[in-house]
Amino acid sequence: MKQPTWFAACLILCLAGCTLEPRYQRPQPAVAPQWPAAPAANSAGSETTGAASPRPAAQIGWRDFFTDPTLQSLIEQALQHNPDAQVAALNIAAARAQYRIQRADLFPKISASAFEEIEKFPAAVAPIASGGTGTGGSVGGIGATSSSAEFRFFDAGVGFTSYELDLFGRIRSLNHSRLQQYLGTVETRRSSQISLIAEVASAYLTWLADRKLLRMTVDTLNSQQQSLQLIRMSFEGGVGSALDLHQAETTVATAQANLAQYQREVAQDLNALVLLLGAPMQSNVDADLDLDGETLLTDLPAGVPSEVLAQRPDILAAEHNLIAANANIGAARAAFFPSILLTGTYGSASTQLSGLFTPGSTAWTFSPTISLPIFSGGANVASLDLAKVQKNIWVVQYQQAIQNGFREVADALAGRATLDSQVAADTALVEASSETFRLSSMRFEGGVDNYLGVLDAQRTLYAAQQSLVSVKLARLQNLVTLYKVLGGGWYERSNLN
Repeated sequence: MKQPTWFAACLILCLAGCTLEPRYQRPQPAVAPQWPAAPAANSAGSETTGAASPRPAAQIGWRDFFTDPTLQSLIEQALQHNPDAQVAALNIAAARAQYRIQRADLFPKISASAFEEIEKFPAAVAPIASGGTGTGGSVGGIGATSSSAEFRFFDAGVGFTSYELDLFGRIRSLNHSRLQQYLGTVETRRSSQISLIAEVASAYLTWLADRKLLRMTVDTLNSQQQSLQLIRMSFEGGVGSALDLHQAETTVATAQANLAQYQREVAQDLNALVLLLGAPMQSNVDADLDLDGETLLTDLPAGVPSEVLAQRPDILAAEHNLIAANANIGAARAAFFPSILLTGTYGSASTQLSGLFTPGSTAWTFSPTISLPIFSGGANVASLDLAKVQKNIWVVQYQQAIQNGFREVADALAGRATLDSQVAADTALVEASSETFRLSSMRFEGGVDNYLGVLDAQRTLYAAQQSLVSVKLARLQNLVTLYKVLGGGWYERSNLN
């Protein structure tokens, strides 16, 4: 090989390995290095519980966190049939296909072709058109007349058309961008899956809570109806007062209104849960479950913000999109440099079909084209500016995703630190109110007090019971939210594809 040819080949190989992408550096998160201090109510206990956990939240699968078999079956059904989950899976398939399409530009597109060409010329120009010099005879095996002549040509071969030598990394940058977009779609699906799991769990817990409130209201209504019956009998016997009767009727009417309200909310909760499932609820779902029987893992260590947030799928998706925007800058820069397109074919040609593959019919073409942009009206400069602006946009969105994640985790940690104490306080309130109601009923039945004391005690007890159910629901939902915002289910990532 001659020295210039060897040098040119080495130069092309070196250029083929270069890229004009800026070196990617992950932006520094604009958040504090530690989570905000939890409220003093139970912060020490929360930290101790979290430190004792053998695994961070991101490595706890949803089956380990949600131990209720009924809830597990509902989550499984939602992951299979929920429309959003199905769309997320299809988006991954679409992104994978787009990446494969873009990656194909790295290789020449080789195809086989065969064609026949027939041309007809006037007799005056036929010799020139066919490359001859006479005015008579046959051309291409077809007879010529005094008025016209025909020319026939056959060709068959394989080759590639307009294959670009990626000397400055334009195609590789576009390929890298598409790959990062695909990876971002994968993380987006994982984020939507975790959100769906949390939504199903929250809707299920809400359904259980409203069912408990409904049963509580039924019991309260029955008790108040019995009291009303006794007071009416006392009033009709001339012992009770009209005030006691009307107060008892008021409590019964209030309980009846609450009963209708909770019947409606239970039905709506069930409709919302079925919508999340994406299919009718299975017939084997236990409808007699109680909210008090639901236990979720509480040993979810918060960890360091930089480590926790780096595992959240929505933040990973934002970073993949940022890297894709960074790669687009490399493609925009490469547009300022020359591009080389190669076109070549190898095959056989003949003026007769029978002679297409005979010895001596070999034909080949090779046509390299080099293009150097000189003037484009500022389009290349504008494209580069656009790529840089889009990267800056993704930097801001990446920072915003981190800040939102930081706040979500901080809020959930604050809830975990206080809701346990609130549940304990409301439990004590229910016990005290229940005892107050019992003593008030005894004093009323003994003729010591009027019905107003019983009515107040019953209202206080009913309100305390409602508050306790609401706080228990908030505590469980807060644990679900904490599991979600800490990036729960990380180790199940391989099951998403």
